[in-house]
Amino acid sequence: MCGIFCLLSPSPSHFEWDKTVHEHLKKRGPNLSQDLTVRGPGYQCLFSAHVLHMRGLLTPQPVQDNPGNVLVWNGEIFGGLPVMPEENDTAVFSQRLSSCSSPSEILSVLSSIQGPWAFIYYQKAEGYLWFGRDFFGRRSLLWKFDAEVNALTLTSVAAHTSGPDLSAWQEVPAVGVYRIDLKAVTEASSVTFEVHPWAHGGNNLFSSCSETILESVPSGCTAVMNQSGLKLASPVCPLNTSIPKSLHEKEILSKSCIKNLEQLLASKEKNNEVKRLIHVLSEAVRRRAQSLPYRTQDNPPPTNDQASVAILFSGGVDSMILAALADRHIPAHQPIDLLNVAFKLQEPKKQKESTKKPRKHKNKPTDLKTHGADTPTPGPFDVPDRITGKAGLKELQDLNPERKWNFVEINVTQEELQKMREERICHLVYPLETVLDDSIGCAVWFAARGTGFIMEDSDQRPFTSSAKVILTGIGADEQLAGYSRHRVRFTTSGHEGLIQELAMELGRISSRNLGRDDRVIGDHGKEARFPYLDEDVVSYLNSLPVWEKADLSLPRGVGEKLLLRLTARQLGLGQSAVLPKRAMQFGSRIAKMEDKREKASDKCTRLFTG
Repeated sequence: MCGIFCLLSPSPSHFEWDKTVHEHLKKRGPNLSQDLTVRGPGYQCLFSAHVLHMRGLLTPQPVQDNPGNVLVWNGEIFGGLPVMPEENDTAVFSQRLSSCSSPSEILSVLSSIQGPWAFIYYQKAEGYLWFGRDFFGRRSLLWKFDAEVNALTLTSVAAHTSGPDLSAWQEVPAVGVYRIDLKAVTEASSVTFEVHPWAHGGNNLFSSCSETILESVPSGCTAVMNQSGLKLASPVCPLNTSIPKSLHEKEILSKSCIKNLEQLLASKEKNNEVKRLIHVLSEAVRRRAQSLPYRTQDNPPPTNDQASVAILFSGGVDSMILAALADRHIPAHQPIDLLNVAFKLQEPKKQKESTKKPRKHKNKPTDLKTHGADTPTPGPFDVPDRITGKAGLKELQDLNPERKWNFVEINVTQEELQKMREERICHLVYPLETVLDDSIGCAVWFAARGTGFIMEDSDQRPFTSSAKVILTGIGADEQLAGYSRHRVRFTTSGHEGLIQELAMELGRISSRNLGRDDRVIGDHGKEARFPYLDEDVVSYLNSLPVWEKADLSLPRGVGEKLLLRLTARQLGLGQSAVLPKRAMQFGSRIAKMEDKREKASDKCTRLFTG
């Protein structure tokens, strides 16, 4: 997960680094940093790249080829272009771009890539600057235009500022690839982006992406659709929007009495779908677990007590399936780190006995029992995700007792949360600013840092995860109706409303989650990888009618993400297969730590107090 940066400005012009931005970029790419400036008639481009070595041999960036083209790349090629184990995908991609003689060829290469990416490419002979993010927006890219000096900045990560510059940065919308004609930069006081949008099947996104771009385009800049009508082919198949006929609907609803996943498995109704999902998801995990730096004699493999792969782990069905599949593809002698974060529970305020009322606990784990005289009092970090995480660990140990599973208990106090939010996390979440962004951004940052404790021989010892690859389960809920709002929409609008909701979920995942998570995890010199958003996985799930993926007439813990729960049982998992969905901010209890009555969509003042 590299840090990439480009400043396009009139030539000659002077540039001074914002020290905070430069520091953030270097943290993303601790293995190698390098700057390169190119100049053309009336313009100059300063490129800066900070490399995190993740694939093949260490390859310096920016990459400049013989004709003078320049590439900075933050991505992973998991398919579409052949990349040998000893090859670095940055070098492979640069070579392919160098061979392109037309815009359509460049778009064809980008359309063929399977995997996350953000890139900036200077095409010297043609005088163009290309940039953009992948179809899902799995890598961060921000932009800002400074009208005073007529300069455009593109960067993986920025820095929170106060005053009039507060809202200057925006995320580059993941609706296509952008091209700037550098010959026109000197002729105007603004910059014009030519947009090449993604297309879905036979329908292009010209109308829908225009509105998205207009909301995010920097002040002083203009976005126009390319005149040739060129677009990128969608890397995934269109969403199946078929609606069941009334008879079929009754058949689905009649299953409401079935509460046991074993019965559904035994009925063989979904065996083929389950087997196919296991196949494509297992391959997605394999690509992400085995695409690692090429080992030479000078670069020995990690020792047997060091993990190369970690998983953001709550013990829920999404992360349990990733762990079970990772177990298939990671050498048996290597540990797998399970990163489990908990925020310290606040001391309950004392109440008079007469005023105490029994409280109902929402999202209570199904295996959590009432504390009796012989039950230990819960500790300050015994949050729901810690309890389900430990139960999930036991399931994985039963599944493969030979594997060393490092269950990393990451405990965060309010004091440390406030300190690190002000020092680092507020800059990484930015330009997002809601209470939800704060909660998830902080939880993911501490989890990805991987510093906590593990149990060894009944003793707790300090531990920090060595894994550079972090698998995360994001994308499962969005595709398989895992959120409570999906059940509400199904109740009010049936399958048609549910399909519309799922289409919206995947369409907004770049701006809602992925750019932020990339910035937060990358701050540790680690890389987030998203198996549920693998193009083959998404295409398979998109091809299925909605009632094959979820049956929201069934109870919580069964109906939502039904196909994934059946997959978990097929893989040999137990209680974790029927745990109801619990959002990270509630499972880790960070949402309770500040003790404020806030809505998730409210602007978070804590992000702006630094």
